[in-house]
Amino acid sequence: MGYYNSKTIKGRYKDVVEKTKGLLREEGFGIITSIDLKETLKQKLEVEYKNYTILGACDPKLAVRALQSDDKIGALLPCNVLVIDQGNESIEVAFIDVEDSLGKLNNPELNILAREVNNTFNRVLQKL
Repeated sequence: MGYYNSKTIKGRYKDVVEKTKGLLREEGFGIITSIDLKETLKQKLEVEYKNYTILGACDPKLAVRALQSDDKIGALLPCNVLVIDQGNESIEVAFIDVEDSLGKLNNPELNILAREVNNTFNRVLQKL
């Protein structure tokens, strides 16, 4: 699709959510938000939806570098990581493609940073 990278694995949804959080922490990313979309849609709209978690992942050191390069970059922080139950114990983990997103800004410093973030996210996908 261009705006994300993903991997689908077999497993239990909750286990994959926890494993993804742990792997992100190992790479220096904290989870500053965690949205249970299924529960939110049920409470707010009475809509049934599949298990779907949006994790707001942030590496403070990388965030500071990004903000020093462009103080409006906060509009794109934190990086969203999705864990989606696609059925039959197929769980998809998807990360924003930071290079695709930040590449549109034509900021060489942010391009380097985006590559670092993508490399980190790709390591997490490989470990899943």
